[in-house]
Amino acid sequence: MSRLFVKKPLGQLLSEASETEKGLKRTLTAGSLVALGIGAIIGAGLFVRTAAAAGAHAGPAVTLSFIVAAIGCALAGLCYAEFASMIPIAGSAYTYSYATLGEFVAWIIGWDLVLEYALGAATVSIGWSQYLNKLLFSLFHTTIPYELSHSPFEVSATGVHGMINLPAIFILLMLTLLLIRGTQESATVNTIIVIVKVAIVLLFIGLGWHFINPANHTPYMIPADAGTVTLNDGSVVDYSQPRNHGWLGVLAGAGVVFFAFIGFDAVSTAAQETKDPKRAMPIGILVSLAICTVLYILFSHVLTGVAPFKDFLKAGSEASVAYTIDTYMPGYSWLSLFITIAILAGFSSVILVMLLGQTRVFYSMSNDGLVPPVFSKLHPKFRTPYKSQMLFFVFTALFAGFIPDHIVGNMTSIGTLFAFVLVCIGVLVMRKSDPNVPRPFKTPWVPVVPIAGAIVCGLMILGLGADNWIRLFIWLAIGFVIYFGYSVKHSKARKLQQ
Repeated sequence: MSRLFVKKPLGQLLSEASETEKGLKRTLTAGSLVALGIGAIIGAGLFVRTAAAAGAHAGPAVTLSFIVAAIGCALAGLCYAEFASMIPIAGSAYTYSYATLGEFVAWIIGWDLVLEYALGAATVSIGWSQYLNKLLFSLFHTTIPYELSHSPFEVSATGVHGMINLPAIFILLMLTLLLIRGTQESATVNTIIVIVKVAIVLLFIGLGWHFINPANHTPYMIPADAGTVTLNDGSVVDYSQPRNHGWLGVLAGAGVVFFAFIGFDAVSTAAQETKDPKRAMPIGILVSLAICTVLYILFSHVLTGVAPFKDFLKAGSEASVAYTIDTYMPGYSWLSLFITIAILAGFSSVILVMLLGQTRVFYSMSNDGLVPPVFSKLHPKFRTPYKSQMLFFVFTALFAGFIPDHIVGNMTSIGTLFAFVLVCIGVLVMRKSDPNVPRPFKTPWVPVVPIAGAIVCGLMILGLGADNWIRLFIWLAIGFVIYFGYSVKHSKARKLQQ
């Protein structure tokens, strides 16, 4: 049993962080990491998940859902910043768990991070597909047929069943090829997209503020007697259910929009490609989180003020921002078109960071012997894990092409929250087990901050409902089969103990 919790020595982790000819190239600066974080954070969470949370759970109080989610992220982010500055190598929470909680827990969190990043990329690619259809209709009055741009589990308002989401698969392929070309090149593209994306968010907030209807914000939380809404597929949203009104609705909404904040922990996966990670990592994580939180609260306030929250369940469920502008902001059709284009670019940057994150986690796991060597095989010219990226493209494309976004998105949220809980616990363990290790950035108010972070993230997990728990347990069960069937036989840390 003790070998299940074998720890990877901190000295070995730090030696792996040093520059070698065979390692990942250190090209990213603190500014690149802030842009990388904003690129991941502002995306589907803002332009898709906001409407989903408002329509089904929180109503106008989705702003409070964002505040709850931001508090959980800020607490976890302080813990991430300590680890990222202390253990500046690829792998994020997986690597931190290996050093603090042992191999078995590290495997769980690494496998969980694959769920987070892969399904995160899949979720955003589905949103990208929705906005592409909106753009095609605006420019050419045509769309990709419903059957070819939706999963088999989706039905249109006219009764058409989806078959496969080809646009989602297409964007995943294009960005996978870009990542194979190189991290620095990808970061440059991402920085340009981020500038455009933040500008369009500010433009919508500024112009949309004048179209806010106070009646849409009254009452601010969904009341229990708000009735029901029948969706296109025949399912019913009943607002009398505990998770669909009041403060429990706000908490459930926080679990949904939490997807919007996963970008800052994706920053930590790029630690081994950062020039000065001890300084740059805390800046990249915390600054990107702070900027995006303010933008999220303002944006969601305007969106739910301009359009009634029930609209986001049916007519406005796809491309909700463009729908809101077209329906409730007369004279601003140009803004709808501009925002659609910017959102397509913005979604692309989110997918880029998610795909980067998932392959970097498996890169570390492969170097540790827990998954096959193919996942750490670097391209001879570009020095990127190209085989891993192609394999994950296939995996991600299967979800993007055949599973609805609300299922994939909630699975991403629960996986991320689970990772955050373990990182918060890891800080407490590391302070006890290795109190003298240099910490360029120290989480303040320990143990209050880590404990509070674990509690808030745990509450958001509860808000996601039992069906998402079941999916998480199934995913972990698959991971256990791989761990006990392959990883225990090839673990380098175990071999060192023999």
